[in-house]
Amino acid sequence: MRLVHVVPHINEEAAGPSYSVPRLCESLASRGHEVELSCLAARGEVPGVHLDLHPQWPILGRFAISTSHARALRCKADRVDIIHNHSLWSMVNVASGWVVPGRRAKLVTSPRGTLSPWALGRNHASKRLLWPLQRRALERADLLHATSEVEYREIRALGLIAPVAIIPNGIDLPRLPKHKPTNDKRTLLFLSRIHPKKGIDRLLQAWQFLEKRHPDWQMVIAGRGESRHERDVKEHAATLCVQRVSFPGAFYGPEKSKAYFQADLFVLPTHSENFGMVVAEALAHACPVMVSRGAPWSGLEAEGCGWWVGHDADTLVAALDAAMRLPSAELATMGLRGRAWMQRDFSWDSVAQRMEAAYRWITHDNEQPECVELN
Repeated sequence: MRLVHVVPHINEEAAGPSYSVPRLCESLASRGHEVELSCLAARGEVPGVHLDLHPQWPILGRFAISTSHARALRCKADRVDIIHNHSLWSMVNVASGWVVPGRRAKLVTSPRGTLSPWALGRNHASKRLLWPLQRRALERADLLHATSEVEYREIRALGLIAPVAIIPNGIDLPRLPKHKPTNDKRTLLFLSRIHPKKGIDRLLQAWQFLEKRHPDWQMVIAGRGESRHERDVKEHAATLCVQRVSFPGAFYGPEKSKAYFQADLFVLPTHSENFGMVVAEALAHACPVMVSRGAPWSGLEAEGCGWWVGHDADTLVAALDAAMRLPSAELATMGLRGRAWMQRDFSWDSVAQRMEAAYRWITHDNEQPECVELN
């Protein structure tokens, strides 16, 4: 099949669409498909994938406007099998809903967390302005893609009736080191964007109690975000007078892997995630995980590799307190169970195989795959 994937930007090295969309494209290409990735900025080449870059208007940067991209997409829609649009709320995503329907290509749209109640409540004015244009990419899609059951329910809650393929993101498993990197103290790791939805304020409040009970632990908050919010988070930490907390900035590549391997426990007290790639990354590095119920990771407890806990600060304190009391060997065993889970259910080849089956269903009327849900 000839496939075109559309995303505004993949120029940041991160665990979100900048990682998952190129890896999906690469995995589909390895299965013999002709794959193109069309965007406005990219970090580098994607093996086996044709990269189609277009200039962005120098004004209204947050809306990612590119007339060149829209014209090219219109031409592609007449000659390819699938145009797969990732995310919402930029003009790149809006264009997909206007230039593809009615042409040869089938339109697939992945909201990627943008339809959660928490996400819809952010920047409400601009989203309300764009919604009459944006909804076409959802209502006229031949197939919608959700990365979890939670995101599937969010899609249906908005009255969208298109078939939905429920397919998670994949994850690459790094090679385990022969010896775990050591620190003077045991490490609780947060590694993600420094963003209001991530719940870092509650994590710092929890740490105010936990650091007194666990003098053998330290907390690392790794990541970056808008400078103003980063400053607010660090000022909040200073106001709480918390100790043994470090803000080392963002980690990439080998540095990020080292941080996961050094950590004894990973924590993400998020308000909302459609998937949460950092959770999969931590588990792939054999690090047990504690995640709030704002992320769709109930399987952590069933697989015996972590905790899925309530949003409130008291629950977070109690759960972290219990986890941090566990012996290092027990946490390490939980981490290995998590890695085995990632290898079994989240390999990129498995993800690409399911996506391919969904594509073939909408293009050739093949038998409905198990991953596809009808309204």
